[in-house]
Amino acid sequence: MLVSGFKPRELQIAIKTIKDYFEKELSNALNLTRVSAPLFVKSGTGLNDNLTGKERAVEFEMRKYNEKVEIVQSLAKWKRMALKWYGFNKYEGLYTDMNAIRPDEYVDKTHSIYVDQWDWEKIISYEDRNTQYLFEVVKQIYQVFKNTENFLSEKFPHNIKKILPDEIFFIDSQDLEDLYPNQSPKERENIITKDKGAVFIHRIGGNLKSGIPHDLRSPDYDDWELNGDILFYSPAIDEAIELSSMGIRVDKESLKKQLELTNCNYRLKYEYHKLITNDELPFTIGGGIGQSRICMFFLQTKHIGQVQASVWPEIELNSCKENNIFLL
Repeated sequence: MLVSGFKPRELQIAIKTIKDYFEKELSNALNLTRVSAPLFVKSGTGLNDNLTGKERAVEFEMRKYNEKVEIVQSLAKWKRMALKWYGFNKYEGLYTDMNAIRPDEYVDKTHSIYVDQWDWEKIISYEDRNTQYLFEVVKQIYQVFKNTENFLSEKFPHNIKKILPDEIFFIDSQDLEDLYPNQSPKERENIITKDKGAVFIHRIGGNLKSGIPHDLRSPDYDDWELNGDILFYSPAIDEAIELSSMGIRVDKESLKKQLELTNCNYRLKYEYHKLITNDELPFTIGGGIGQSRICMFFLQTKHIGQVQASVWPEIELNSCKENNIFLL
């Protein structure tokens, strides 16, 4: 079965081409060095990403030592620690291949229990902790997407067409709610992204005027006033696809404020949180960029399972069969 005009083996070559080119461009654009990263971290250290706070990490025991470890859900906190460990300087950063298992994920055409993304993190100055700097980095990342699209459209002219707009559109999550007060956050994302093509929705995590946040965020890595999501419109599924979640990280003031708001003050006992409150970690900006999702977007597939080998529940397999979608 052909996907975007590619035969099965050709599709795998195209996926590798996309990933290789994008990774190199991202590294050059943001001055990042690739590093190795853990698949799991020790339980109880506060290093794992708690995501929205409800998802359970996959945990197991090192039997010879009676110590528990858990598979990472993302490397949001580990990266900031690593920048300190490895001796990175201001405006230098790192990136890594992050593979995770999220057993509580509801799977659909853009979600899988297996997560593969580039996690990146870069040291900045305290003075850079503002919206202007955040937007400049978003523009740099968007140019990487544009360069990748140009490269792919030349390499695979019969399979990949250019559809990204010249510039990405920026909108505050509250402004978006004000525009579409009767729609859900997901519906708002689809409306604005279909209209603009590429959107960065910023300020995510705190409650809006409605009393509901645009989306949930862990309180201890992104500063909710200085973060956001990059979304592109995909004609293949007629919906917005979130390609990246990113932001300027918390300082000690925003960390304490957000932990208080979410009743998570107990986390202040963890090593990572103590390092922030004691001003022992660098100020950083970082995020994750979905590898399978960018392939899904550029190849215009109808399901993430067409570019990623994972495990799917029977209800999802049956739905795809009914719609003539073959999953890897």
